[in-house]
Amino acid sequence: MLRRSGAALMQLAVVMVTAASLAFLCLQLAPGDPATALGEGLPIAVREQLRTRYGFDAPIGVQYLRWLQALSVGDFGWSTSQHRPVFDVLADAIPNSLRLVIPAFIVSVLAGTFVGVWQAEHHGTRRDHTASALLLVVYSAPEFWLATWLIILFAGVWPILPPSGISSVWARYLSPLGQVTDALRHMILPVLAIALVGTATLARHQRASMLDALALPFMRSARASGLSRGRLRYVAWRHAVLPVLTMAGVLMPSYLGGLIFIEQIFAWPGLGYTMLRAIGAHDYAVVAAVVIVGSGLTATCTMLVKGAVHVLDPRQHQVMHHGMHHAGPVHRRPT
Repeated sequence: MLRRSGAALMQLAVVMVTAASLAFLCLQLAPGDPATALGEGLPIAVREQLRTRYGFDAPIGVQYLRWLQALSVGDFGWSTSQHRPVFDVLADAIPNSLRLVIPAFIVSVLAGTFVGVWQAEHHGTRRDHTASALLLVVYSAPEFWLATWLIILFAGVWPILPPSGISSVWARYLSPLGQVTDALRHMILPVLAIALVGTATLARHQRASMLDALALPFMRSARASGLSRGRLRYVAWRHAVLPVLTMAGVLMPSYLGGLIFIEQIFAWPGLGYTMLRAIGAHDYAVVAAVVIVGSGLTATCTMLVKGAVHVLDPRQHQVMHHGMHHAGPVHRRPT
């Protein structure tokens, strides 16, 4: 177990450093730098002073080594566009993004599992075909397109939800319960925009996996023995959940990538919104830090999913039990 954990942590470090290094290289190859982004009317002498102050006049290799050295001690650098440490920029953006990603992931897993199991139980009926067609439309639609239609419907046609922002302007004057309610109302549309595609994806996989589980020989035997419908559903779902759980882990990278568009559409100050602003300002430190954090979150979610699959897979328990059964008694040396 310790060896496996150490290998997983090593893979996590390699993924983060590789992704951040590629981002650093791509940004360096892009035209311009933070001094260029300050405007055309800036004197050349001032630009050169800024390049010297932030170290952009050094060769790319020197800048890269300096950045790795600072990164090794937890220093993400200085944001040239927001004029504060990058760590503070991330401290403000990460919680806002997690407020969208975590609820969207929970909604996707619960709704996708429920819809997929329901479709498998009604396999071949008109309801199953209708649900499959709707899920295919949602699955094929881009997230920004879904977000735009959600705003049109629930903030335009039926103005019941706020179209953008993380809270209302007057939220500070509300009671604590009113502030929580206002924050939740602002979360609904962006969370739905992220969760809809994930729900459609998981529902399709849950339906297929559930149908395969129901066709297994032991399920037919259990059905013939008079096992209750609820118990049959649970046993089939237990054997069908592993592929779906693996697919759920793949959703996290797509969610993090979709945040760039979703947060921009809903003016949500998270990682995606911060990264777009940093790219426009040639703020290399912020962009590299967002890439590192995104890679770390993606790799961490993948590790957690692998661990969950290992725990839930009944074959793993059978192997462990078989190994312990045949290991034999432990003989101690007499003292």
